[in-house]
Amino acid sequence: MSAAECLRFQKKLAFHTAPSLLGIKCANLISVKKSDFHVQEQIASFNQKTARKNLKMRILCHYPDRVLIFIYSEKLLGKQLAQCKSILMKYGYPKHLTIENALVRLSEHMQNSRDSHEFPHEIGIFLGYPIEDVLGFIENHGENYVFSGYWKVYGNPEQARRTFSNYDKCRTFLCEKLNQGCSIYQALKIN
Repeated sequence: MSAAECLRFQKKLAFHTAPSLLGIKCANLISVKKSDFHVQEQIASFNQKTARKNLKMRILCHYPDRVLIFIYSEKLLGKQLAQCKSILMKYGYPKHLTIENALVRLSEHMQNSRDSHEFPHEIGIFLGYPIEDVLGFIENHGENYVFSGYWKVYGNPEQARRTFSNYDKCRTFLCEKLNQGCSIYQALKIN
């Protein structure tokens, strides 16, 4: 794993997952080409360096040429899943929900959706989207939304605009830090 590869991976993380890395969003999902990175090595390095910050990374779904990687804050994701437990149970998630068994089940849903092309829309819960927007998306089959940005908004567009603005600020901050020569770990104050 070269220094150049590490920098490219960190820039991808900064651009696509800044809100989660900076602690204002429970999780992000990114698609990574297998040919671009030593994915398992990057994940192991990230998890080792961020363990004290309760940030984790794991592969949720394998495709022939890419993987979907889930980056999450254990604390924030645990809180989100606890709040949405009854909804997740309707989608086959266990009654005794833990982060681990929820992510295993989500991964199964995603792997099974590869052939059917029916993405498991409950993933919005895992990504911290407002529940009214997740349910609105499911009920409306992705149509009839009132506003669109990081997700399709069905409930409170003004709150969503503020959230989207905060996400943009996180992205700008982390990307600027990397452009100034910091590593993502220095920018996150992880030694």
